[in-house]
Amino acid sequence: MQHAMLGSLRVSRIGLGAMTMADTYTSGGGLDDAESIRAIHRVPDLGVTHINTAEPCDPFHSEEIGA
Repeated sequence: MQHAMLGSLRVSRIGLGAMTMADTYTSGGGLDDAESIRAIHRVPDLGVTHINTAEPCDPFHSEEIGA
């Protein structure tokens, strides 16, 4: 995984967006919190240091499953 400096923070160039984990972009298939949790727990092993759980993604759902 490549990283870049963001101010004084070293961050991965690829991040994980949590919008689909919060029913923002689903196509009728519904949510799978267990699969989302597996993804959140797996990405650090791959070198990803940025997980985007911004509030517009469905306030607090993606934060709750990632905790």
